[in-house]
Amino acid sequence: MGGDQEQAAPETAPSGRVGRSIDEFVHQLRGFTERARSLAGAVPSKLSLPSLPSPPGAMSAAQLRAVAQTVTAQRQSIAAMRAQLDAFDQQLAVFERILDPLVDWSATWARLEEAVGDFVRPSGSDAKNAG
Repeated sequence: MGGDQEQAAPETAPSGRVGRSIDEFVHQLRGFTERARSLAGAVPSKLSLPSLPSPPGAMSAAQLRAVAQTVTAQRQSIAAMRAQLDAFDQQLAVFERILDPLVDWSATWARLEEAVGDFVRPSGSDAKNAG
């Protein structure tokens, strides 16, 4: 019966190829973890390394689709935030261009008030003489 499944696998649709790719990936990942364990030496008894699920316990196509949709949604959200930040930056640039002449005008006005103020306001000695 196992031989029938192996013979039918090459003739299956692309989803069968994906399943085999996932199985191969899981097998390679298991091999990697085994090599990592052997290189690490003895693992302390308090530290247990997680075991990989067997292929039937692997993520289903629906779960993978949900993860892919989540990643896509997050990337779209980031793109929207970038667009909002760009628009906000452009608004700040316009505001900055508007403020620069106002700052200059305000400084000029303050100098003018200071210069004219001496003529308009009576000095301390003049006020005593007038009163």
